[in-house]
Formats: sequence, C-alpha cells, structure tokens
Amino acid sequence: MTSTGTVGTRLHRHLFETERRYPQATGELSALLSQLALAGKRIARVLSRAGLAEVLGPSGKTNVQGEEQQKLDALANEIFLEAFAYGQLVPTVVTEEMDLPARLPENEAVAASAGKYVVFVDPLDGSSNLDINGAVGSIFSVRRIGGSGPIHSEAELLARISQQQIVAGYFVYGPATMLVYTAGPKAGVQGFTLDPGIGEFLLSHPDIRIPPRGPYYACNEGLISSWPEGPRRFVEALRTPDPARGRPLSTRYSGALVVDVHRILLRGGVFLYPGTDASPEGKLRLMYEAAPLAAVVEAAGGLAIDGRKRIVAIFPEENHQRTPLYIGSREDVEELEKAIESAPGG
Repeated sequence: MTSTGTVGTRLHRHLFETERRYPQATGELSALLSQLALAGKRIARVLSRAGLAEVLGPSGKTNVQGEEQQKLDALANEIFLEAFAYGQLVPTVVTEEMDLPARLPENEAVAASAGKYVVFVDPLDGSSNLDINGAVGSIFSVRRIGGSGPIHSEAELLARISQQQIVAGYFVYGPATMLVYTAGPKAGVQGFTLDPGIGEFLLSHPDIRIPPRGPYYACNEGLISSWPEGPRRFVEALRTPDPARGRPLSTRYSGALVVDVHRILLRGGVFLYPGTDASPEGKLRLMYEAAPLAAVVEAAGGLAIDGRKRIVAIFPEENHQRTPLYIGSREDVEELEKAIESAPGG
C-alpha cells in the first residue's frame, strides 16, 4: 500500500508511522534508513565545506573501475562504511570504490541467522562535477542475505543475496540535499529534503509519480556515433520537430547519473546510457547504480531496461557488473524499446 505522509514530517516519524501499520514489521527497515540518512547528512556537510577543507581534486589513486579517484570519493566511501559499523544488521558492504566486498567484523558475529542485509552503494556519483561546484549524489541498494555465517567471497555473496531489493534510493547534494527512497512498488517513492537548521530530513515529496511521458531526454550525445542503431534512431527522432508530439524534446545532461535521473523522475522523460562499440555492456554498474535507480523509477510508475529486459529482473554474475541503461517515463522507454527491437540486430 502506498504510504501517504504529511509534508514536513520528520524521517524518523515517517518510518515509525509506516511500520506501525504492518504488524510483521521488525524495525530493521527504519534502522537501515536511519543509518543511510546519517551517512547522507555527513556527506552533505563535507561537501558544503569542500572548497575550504582541501578535500577537492584527485587522490592520486584509481578505484577498482580503473577511474581516477577523487579525494571525496574515498571520504564518502569511509562515511558509508562507518554508518553501518553498528546496529548489527549489515555484515557486508559493496561499494564502487573497493574491489572486494567490505566485511564489518563487528556485525558478522550476530549475522549468523537469516534476515540480515548487504548494502550496495555508489558513495559519490558524478564526482567529476565536484571541482566545478556541480550537483552530485549517492546511490544505495539493500538486499537480504540468506543462509548463515559470515560471507568470505564474492561468489558466496552473490549466491546468498536476494533478487528483490528491500530498499533502494539515492541522495542528491545540490542547492538542497534530498533523500529519495522506495521500499518496494506497494510502498511507492518518498522524497525528503534536509533541513540543515535542525539536521533532519523532512518529507517534501510524498508518493512521487513519474509522468507517463516527459519533455526531457538525457544522454551523452558525444558518443552517439558509437551507439547501437536503435538508441541512435530514437534520439534522432526526439530531436526532429514534430509539434503534434511535443518535439523536439529538450536535452538535459549533467554528467551525474543520479542528478539526471532525479530530474526525469520529477519532470518526466528518458535517460539513456547505451553500450558503445568499445564497451558493448556500457559503463554503468548494475548493482549500485542501475538496479537501485530502476527500483525507484518503477515504484513511481516508470520503466528501466537494458534494451532487452527489465533492469530489476537481471541478477548479477559479479559485484561490479556493467549494463546499458534506459530509464524514465514508461511510454518513452517503451517507445525506445520498440526502436531497439526494430533495428537491425535488435
């Protein structure tokens, strides 16, 4: 059932009132979201002072993806690990910045029974925007761990996690800091804005619904010549004047995935990140970028696919698996899906 709340309600009260309606609720969801919210508040504070604290710029290291790591990437990663280093719910965290899953030994001892969780997180999405004071974000996904005992390898982790995401969402750090999350399609999508004066997330966007079509598209058109034919034809059609269909559409692309998808979620439209000739599987990571954003958008009435199947239906073969991503308003994505199917080799 969709959880309608009153604008201005504090996150903790919202979670309490939501769980109170479900006799089977254990309070674990509230605890997990409270830990995530703490991490988001800490990162927002660091970012607000980044230009004065000498934490901007590259760290001199590369992450597991082979990308230049920013100082704030590493700092945000540590903040998320610290947020889950208590509460006994999360013995394992998988992040973009680490090759192997991070084990939290202080939680492993009590995670011997089923019902504990693994968190997948992109600690700071769009970090190339930091040096120009652009908006960035964090993306998270929580899945249940089956079986018992500590997890010792990536293969064991993937064999024991649930297909379903228990909770998924993101933070946007811009003029205001927002937390957007879903606890499943029946729970809908809720958006909270951080009030820095009291240090609390307040409900600002209850029961978000994405428009069935939208006026925007977002993609890196500089790579369009290397895309598959289906997405290329689709974008060319979006740029072609057609007053009856409200075209051409306006393009909006920031270089931060979570920021672009957030705009699409609120205003409608479609975000595209196809594979290319050089990278047929695309650049975006399935477990901590595409899958959580897909869960949010679909819970709001939208659609997210890799070109062949729904993103939320794809189960990973590795933690850092990559995927193409087409996500946004349902009718726009369905039109894109038809363009992919009708293209040669589609």
